[in-house]
Amino acid sequence: MTNNPTSQQAFDRYEAVRHRFPPLPTLPDADPEKVADLGAITDLYDVFVFDAYGVLNVGNAPIPGACERIETLRAAGKRIFVLTNAASYAFPKVVEKFQRLGFAFRDDELISSRMICDEALKTEDPEIVWGVVGPSWFSPDELPVRCLPLGDDQAAYDRADAILYLSTECWTDHRHMLLARSLSERPRRVIAGNPDLVAPIEAGFSVEPGWRMHDLMDRIAGLDVTFVGKPFGAVYDAVEERLEGAVAPSRIVMMGDSLHTDIYGARTRGWASVLVSDHGFLKGEDPLEAIAKSGLKPDWIVPAI
Repeated sequence: MTNNPTSQQAFDRYEAVRHRFPPLPTLPDADPEKVADLGAITDLYDVFVFDAYGVLNVGNAPIPGACERIETLRAAGKRIFVLTNAASYAFPKVVEKFQRLGFAFRDDELISSRMICDEALKTEDPEIVWGVVGPSWFSPDELPVRCLPLGDDQAAYDRADAILYLSTECWTDHRHMLLARSLSERPRRVIAGNPDLVAPIEAGFSVEPGWRMHDLMDRIAGLDVTFVGKPFGAVYDAVEERLEGAVAPSRIVMMGDSLHTDIYGARTRGWASVLVSDHGFLKGEDPLEAIAKSGLKPDWIVPAI
């Protein structure tokens, strides 16, 4: 798919692939309440978990007031985490990014889907050769396994014992078809390090690894895919492990711009959720209309944190 999808196309695609997401508990009937910002609900929760894009930053700029909100919550004694589906960059680059944006997060407050992938790979058979769909700057020494960057050589796809899908930054329709052909002829395990279907950009939305992966799953029946990132469980496990069972799920709240990743994932864990409406996936859209269509109800809606 070479064209950038519209917000409606992205929404419809999320709805079409929801059957592959973790099961949801019974959803609340109460409609979300709109509040001005997180100051209105600070006292209700002990742990605040933030998505990055559309909540803390847009591109290379922090959203006005976001840095100050984090420090206000920290001063109030709240635990802070960032939970991002960013898989293009190894963890040290994630740390650098937030420092560059002006946020004073500790390393143990940052959890990326890429970090969880890298940790999981350490438990894999060291003889396996992983074909890596990575960004243009990817280097094999970033990973703790034998790996082979995938490009335009069909033989490389066929040599790989398993596939690690991290980024669409330099991916093309041609490369997508090379991968589809190889996996059709010899199905293998796939780990998808970013379940997002799209990401907001100036031209609408970019196609992200989740979109490509669901296309492969549509084409290849029974393809063995493990998604790492919101709304799938491993990243939430990482947050709760850091809390060491000291906080009830109902006292944890997730802030995000996407109903199908941030809000959906929070619901699977029994966390509260806040939809941030003005800077990300739903910018310029009616959040209540999207909520009604999807049935995914956050507890709160704020324009910005």
